[in-house]
Amino acid sequence: MLTTARTIAAPPEAAWRVLTDLSAWPKWGPTVQGAQLDDAGPLRLGSRGKVWTPIGVPLPFEITEFDEGSAWAWKVLGVSATRHVVTSHSQGCRVSFGVPLWAPAYLPVCAVALKRIDELARA
Repeated sequence: MLTTARTIAAPPEAAWRVLTDLSAWPKWGPTVQGAQLDDAGPLRLGSRGKVWTPIGVPLPFEITEFDEGSAWAWKVLGVSATRHVVTSHSQGCRVSFGVPLWAPAYLPVCAVALKRIDELARA
């Protein structure tokens, strides 16, 4: 995977909450208008749901990797998408996004998302 990352002056738990709170996804994700899980409960391995694109089209997703407090990845429309990682850092935490090798053009979108996550995690 190709990655982009940002150091955030907030505890790892704060960044993790932003990354796993579906109601926050539209606040930080430039390509997300909304998201919902098919079943109640927190985001976890195997969770399925829908994510709405900027043009209002809902796409199915599945969480394919989930390490509580540390990392999650997903498939959208059955295609591997971004991987989200939070690690401790001397200045707070480091959040990184991984994108598939075939999607390097998505890295600038992820950089915008990281800036927004920074703002939300510090709020």
